[in-house]
Amino acid sequence: MPTIRRLPEHLVNRIAAGEVVERPASALKELVENAIDAGATQISIRIASGGLDLIEVTDDGCGMTADEIALALERHATSKLPDEHIEQVATLGFRGEALPSIGSVARLTIESRRHDASEGWKRTVDHGEVIADGPAALPPGTRIRVEQLFGKVPARRKFLRTPRSEYAACQDVVRRLAMARPDLGFVLEHDGRRVIAVQPREELAARVARLVARELAEDGVVIEAERGSARLTGVAGLPTFNRGVADHQYLFVNGRPVKDRLLVGAVRGAYADMLARDRHAVLALFLDIPPEEVDVNVHPAKTEVRFRDPAFVRGFLVGALRHALEGAGQKSAQPPSASAMGNWQVEPVAASPVAAPALGSLFAREYSAPRTSVGESRVAEAGSAWRSYEAEVMAEPAARAEAVAQQPEEALSYPLGVARGQVAETYIVAEAEDGLVIVDQHAAHERLVLERLKTAGAEDAMVRSQALLLPEVVELEEVACDALEDKIADLARFGLALERFGPCAMLVRAVPSALGKSDVHALVRDIADDLAKNGDALLLGEKLDLVLATMACHGSVRAGRSLNVAEMNALLREMERTPRSGQCNHGRPTWVKLAHEDIEKLFGRK
Repeated sequence: MPTIRRLPEHLVNRIAAGEVVERPASALKELVENAIDAGATQISIRIASGGLDLIEVTDDGCGMTADEIALALERHATSKLPDEHIEQVATLGFRGEALPSIGSVARLTIESRRHDASEGWKRTVDHGEVIADGPAALPPGTRIRVEQLFGKVPARRKFLRTPRSEYAACQDVVRRLAMARPDLGFVLEHDGRRVIAVQPREELAARVARLVARELAEDGVVIEAERGSARLTGVAGLPTFNRGVADHQYLFVNGRPVKDRLLVGAVRGAYADMLARDRHAVLALFLDIPPEEVDVNVHPAKTEVRFRDPAFVRGFLVGALRHALEGAGQKSAQPPSASAMGNWQVEPVAASPVAAPALGSLFAREYSAPRTSVGESRVAEAGSAWRSYEAEVMAEPAARAEAVAQQPEEALSYPLGVARGQVAETYIVAEAEDGLVIVDQHAAHERLVLERLKTAGAEDAMVRSQALLLPEVVELEEVACDALEDKIADLARFGLALERFGPCAMLVRAVPSALGKSDVHALVRDIADDLAKNGDALLLGEKLDLVLATMACHGSVRAGRSLNVAEMNALLREMERTPRSGQCNHGRPTWVKLAHEDIEKLFGRK
């Protein structure tokens, strides 16, 4: 029979390294977090071959003595947990595993000097063995080098990705930590090339725009909200400024970068009726709550957290995001595309020297110039033919415009201007003080109808229950039934009437009337799954939002419908009064604007 034995220290460190140091980016994260906790104001990072060959982090923090360096390389030794109250931890690291774990699978060199010391100290550990220990010359602060990560652990090294992929992961780590601390300066160099350089004491919105996407400065809204002891700050992109993947969503809890399903679900819920299901918002959110309200000791890498009151956190995030996006009004992030602008600049080519000037796409009818010979009579005949053709074409324009009723003097000062006509019975053309506005009438009215439903009593209509002629029995796991039973009262407010029906089933007596003939079994299962994930019934609210969005789509002005000028202006004025009217229910823009400068460029005036 095998006997129980105590594992040797070097093997314990390698096992711990497997949890803490998964790849170069994991080691880099631990080292930069140590620099932040040491009180640094400037952190410089150098990596080579994506961190596989070299990771070097230099800071101007408090530094360490020789004894402190030796102690830092022992397991579970830390300065970041002053007492035994682990739930009150306010630093980024507290386990005391990072440095000994890295030193067990790489060549680790620590050089450090305290600000009140005349010289520094250096210690080098090669895969768990101390090979150098002595004085070192360096300015106050700490410099740590990690070389040949997993160099003597080929089984781990071969599972790492290419240097390019590892570099991308390292860059993402530095980007997230630099966003979390806009008061600090960060420099990242890869193979001798500087890729990130930000100065300390930078505004949060400016730092986020610099690191995530410069467009956020114009196409984002600043988030500042408080509820009780919780505070939310950050920058959220407009719904029309979106991406096809969720990689541009940066979430932080008490300054710690996290990847939390609850927070991701809250972001999705906030954008539920403003984005298509395959599009994702671009944002950076910073949540600050009392340390005792969140457990950061869930995973050795400290990227996962657990909230004491998840329903409060999710509701707070959804409410704050929606309020900020509504404050953006009819703002849209969608400028005229470069290709569309290029089409405007294509010069028409004449068929012959005496052919009539082309009129562009609005008068796309073939014109053949009459054959001419030398002589003024022929030229006169050609001119007569052109005048006859011009009158014929002008009598049947492809687009429609009509006389505009007298508008108030300040009409042009409206944000969306005054309607001047309609193109293809789909697009409204309006004139504003600062340019030409083109509105997609169906997309715009779809958003207006949805907002009207929400604000004019749609909520009351949503919660009305439709009693089922025969109650439905939905079979679920006992744990799922327990979760649903705890939320029966909350679900009733949405119009869903449930009862416990034995240990592994729920009885459905009524459903929200707005859902119509929905699949009751699928609805209850989805809600149970959502409760298991996030602890609240927001998914039901999202389903109702989707139903309302569908109703708004069918009840809005369709493309291809002719509108008179009064109807067009009424639509423009309502858009100006309606929040989030800059995008339809699917995240597409409802209007674009050509500034006067753009129009002048089209005609070569600038």
